[in-house]
Formats: sequence, structure tokens, C-alpha cells
Amino acid sequence: MTGAMGLSTHLGLRIADATREARITAIRDSAEHSRAIDAFKERIADVRNVSDLMEDRDLYVFVMKAFDLENQIFGKAMIRKVLESDPTKPDALVRRLTDPRFLELHKGLGFGPDGKGNDSVSDKTWQDSIVARYVERQFIDGQATQSEGVANVLEFRQNAPRINTWFDVLKDPVMAQFMRTALGLPEASVRLDIDRQAALFDRKFDLEKLQDPKERTRLERLYTIITDARDTSRIGRNAAVQIMSGVINSAAGEGRFVPITLDIAAIGTLPRHPYR
Repeated sequence: MTGAMGLSTHLGLRIADATREARITAIRDSAEHSRAIDAFKERIADVRNVSDLMEDRDLYVFVMKAFDLENQIFGKAMIRKVLESDPTKPDALVRRLTDPRFLELHKGLGFGPDGKGNDSVSDKTWQDSIVARYVERQFIDGQATQSEGVANVLEFRQNAPRINTWFDVLKDPVMAQFMRTALGLPEASVRLDIDRQAALFDRKFDLEKLQDPKERTRLERLYTIITDARDTSRIGRNAAVQIMSGVINSAAGEGRFVPITLDIAAIGTLPRHPYR
């Protein structure tokens, strides 16, 4: 998808990478987010059980945003049950939910049986890790308003190291869409049952390679190239396509050849490898 400013996914990603540190700093320093971060650090150490977290609206919202669950903030009853679940039991709610973010939330907050006891909350390193997740989520969400493709690559970077099976990929809609695109699989494959989808992915790619940073970079490049190639709105803005469309449209009315003048020097200045 082309960004709001008309940039390709490839160029948008390069800009996001180049400006990342400045944007991260801007998020941390903004009035809204700095207040939220300060409140989290000041009060999270007092949380000893799930009830303590739920009763502090600011803390609850903060951790939900940090784990990319902002759209689930309203479901406090379900979130309580998730956090009070015992993930060692196969029938626990946190295990039955297919969305991996809920298990990530449970593990990240570290409450004990029945949602009681939490020694992590007093650990500054743990607090900093949750703040880092929160800031990173704000950064990715900010990119998503400009380019869905760029945001998807950033999600891929964040999640790829934690992937162990193709079912881990298929449980995450963004990861599944990223891998389908990068591997050139048809979107129609989503209609297959999950076992057949996993087998299809497995035939196309050795999942162990996902732990190789160079391989992840290669997949990112494939994703951006294919995403931009599929973007018909960008094709319409291509100078050569516009010229030829004008010729065809003009000639169509009178059935004759219409001569045009091309500035070869200007065309020659275009990069030979725009995706490098």
C-alpha cells in the first residue's frame, strides 16, 4: 500500500529507519506519552495482583497499549480471566485464544496462579522493558497511518525472532500476510484449512532460516518489492505509463498515430535499480 504521502513501501521503510531514533525520542518526550510513562513507573511497583492492575485505569491502559491490545481495552472481564489463567493447562483461556498477543501479555506481566503475586513489577529492568514495548508500539502505529506496508515490515522485525512453527505465523494475521507476500503465495490460500496452509508455507521456505538476520533482510526486500509492484495506484503515477496512456487515449478517438517528444536525458537520470 502506498503511504499517505505517495511514497513507495521501499522508500517509506528507508525513511522510517533513518528517522527512527529521532521519532522514538519525540514519542518519549511528548506531553501525552511522557506523562503515561512517568505514571507507569511511579505506580506499577504497587501492583501485586490482577485486581490492582484493573483498578488503576492508567496502568491498565498503558500495558494494554504496550502489548498491542488497545482495541481490547474495553474487554476487562476477559482480560482479567486471561491474566488469571494457568498457561500450563491446555484448557486455560489464555491457551484457547488463537491471538498470540494474549499469551504474550500473560507472560510479559508475570502474574502467578489466579493472578496473584508479581515480583517483576519492582524490577527497573522489567519496567524499562515494558516502557520500551509501549514506545515501540507507538512508533509502529504512527508508521501505519502513513504506510501499512512499512508498519507490516516493522511488525515482522519485532515478531520474526520469536517464531518457532508455521502455526505461530498463521496465528498472527500480519505475519501471515507478510510471509504470503514475501514468498509469492496467492491470497486465496487463506481459504485453505490451517494444516494445508502450514504445509504450503513449509514447501516454500525453511522456517529455521528465519533466525538468520540476513535472511530476514532478504524477506523484507522481497515484501517491499512485491507490495509496490502490486500497488496499481503507483502504476498510474508512473511517468512512462502516463505518457503512453495519453498517446493511446488521444489516438483512440481518431485512429491515428500521435507523435510525442521524450526527454531522454531526463529519463536517463532515473536510478537503474530503484529497489536497492
